Amino acid sequence: MTGSRLIVITGPSGVGKGTLLRSLLMRQSELHLSISATTRSPRPGEVEGKNYYFIDRQTFTEMVAAEELLEWAEFAGNCYGTPRGPVEELLASGKSVVLEIELEGARQVRKTFPEALQIFILPPSMEELEKRLRGRDQDSEAAISRRLQRAREEIAAASEFDVQIINDDLERALEEIEAVLLGDGL
Repeated sequence: MTGSRLIVITGPSGVGKGTLLRSLLMRQSELHLSISATTRSPRPGEVEGKNYYFIDRQTFTEMVAAEELLEWAEFAGNCYGTPRGPVEELLASGKSVVLEIELEGARQVRKTFPEALQIFILPPSMEELEKRLRGRDQDSEAAISRRLQRAREEIAAASEFDVQIINDDLERALEEIEAVLLGDGL
């Protein structure tokens, strides 16, 4: 990869975005992951400035008002957003930046960075997505049901994205992302 590029990766909860992204960042050291800000409390093992910037709601609201976020959304009672400054600094210095964000955030970024490469990660099937969500063993039945309903809505928007990749095999999906990033297409 040469030059700077903003890369947006999205897809439904449980599709494997995080796993794909961690592998991609290990294999493509020139990529930089944007760290999001959130109003939620840190989960066990999460590190300030590495996993998220943990801020209070007032600070978040002030950042929105000052247009200091590329995108933001409220989800499950907490706010999440991408601080603009670090992303623009990395891009200006010739580096490529990856955002792992939700559908609404990706739509917001498309308005301010229409040249960003937008990649949508799809599950092989809704049945497999449900199996993955249940396998994480971290959500209630009601939460799984909400995530599956939201996933249907998100998947319906996949055609809005430059590239759609089905994560049915981690290595193959990773190779497809790398091919797109390296300009080889699919």
